[in-house]
Amino acid sequence: MYRFAEEYLKEWRIKSNRKPLIIRGARQVGKSYLIREFAYNYFENVIEIDFEKKLQLKSLFVSNDINIIIRNLEIQFKTTVIPGKTLLFFDEIQAAPEILKTLRYFYEDLPDIHIITAGSLLEMVFSDHSFSLPVGRVEFLYLGPFTFEEFLLGTGEEKIYSFLTGLSIKDNIPESIHNKILSLLKIFLIIGGMPEAIKIYHKEKSLRAVDMVNESIITTFQDDFNKYGTKADRIRMIKLFQRIPLIIGKKFKYSRIDSSERSKDIKAALNLLDNARVITSVFHSSGNGLPLGAEKNEKHFKIIFLDVGLLSKLSGLNILVLDQADDILTINNGVMCEQFIGQHLLYFKDWYQKPELYYWIRERKNSSAEIDYLITFKNMIIPVEVKAGKTGTLKSMQLFFCEKDCHIGLRFNTDTPSVFGGTTSLPGSKGVAFKLLSLPLYLVGQAGRLLGEMPL
Repeated sequence: MYRFAEEYLKEWRIKSNRKPLIIRGARQVGKSYLIREFAYNYFENVIEIDFEKKLQLKSLFVSNDINIIIRNLEIQFKTTVIPGKTLLFFDEIQAAPEILKTLRYFYEDLPDIHIITAGSLLEMVFSDHSFSLPVGRVEFLYLGPFTFEEFLLGTGEEKIYSFLTGLSIKDNIPESIHNKILSLLKIFLIIGGMPEAIKIYHKEKSLRAVDMVNESIITTFQDDFNKYGTKADRIRMIKLFQRIPLIIGKKFKYSRIDSSERSKDIKAALNLLDNARVITSVFHSSGNGLPLGAEKNEKHFKIIFLDVGLLSKLSGLNILVLDQADDILTINNGVMCEQFIGQHLLYFKDWYQKPELYYWIRERKNSSAEIDYLITFKNMIIPVEVKAGKTGTLKSMQLFFCEKDCHIGLRFNTDTPSVFGGTTSLPGSKGVAFKLLSLPLYLVGQAGRLLGEMPL
């Protein structure tokens, strides 16, 4: 169950300017497992405190004197804290957010101590204006579900993983191999990227077992609703949660959740789910320049869910057996494909950068257009289109090329890779030369590398 984030942790361990690390991510994406594996491989001992289970241990941190805190930890755990050899791991830190303030003193007074904290509802803490994070004295790692490549490694498909990571845009993919990888992609759309689901599938090869795991995860999320907001907020969150399969990939309209509710109230519930990282709001950006967030319009947005496998479960698709799964790519106008690509592109940037994603929409009578996602690559804005099949028009992308003087586009579909170029123009304007990189859906994890091979 190898995670690529471990490579970032290895770099963090030996950095000269290392700061206490906070790992942020939704519940059950594997934060604790990642840290324990890292600790086992690179430290002689670890002091781990789960503050949800042992909240009373926050009394060890009442002093701002780090030497006293270290003494308390050594007494409590009957061990010696040795810089460079001991990892301090504080889990579910949102249960005792005051502990986060002590990270400042660790950094200032004992920077050689390795400290990692993690929590599932940290965004709730950080959005509390009464809480002051020690800015500049901590660093972050954002962790999402397993990627498709991590799924391949976790299920014994190392050969296919090596094939994908070694592929060039000039290489041809034999049809039989292409179809084999598409079949694995369809399995991933049902299983998803939650570590426990992948682990049970690799062990038992049973979709029923996966279904039970994903059902349990969804129940856990809904149980968490009791931890935040008022009773009315929780009722709205449940309504919103239940309607997620119907609104993924569509411009969000509050009336689709409950026409009798005020938009303001539904928005509050939406923000709570967003802070819990169960969903992510993908905002419209005008796409005229960088950063994309400088031109975001918070009135125009769509959402993506945490994980495509959980979305399959919510949509009732988990009961499909593998030989009946061929149509999963096109269900609900390809919403599973858009979710799959979206949850990968959300983490397209470096591990320490906050995940964010944008799209572009133009709503005009007889001239509407939409680009599924916008990403940045080498200071360029790249429009991204997602197609559930091999074909599809590119009218919106060509319009974007012309309006934004954009020259590189990225498309995901079920065909083999290709690159083609041309010139497109609007009436009364000069033509814009462009190149389009078209990749099969399963190569989303290699998109950055392959974009780097494009003649720019």
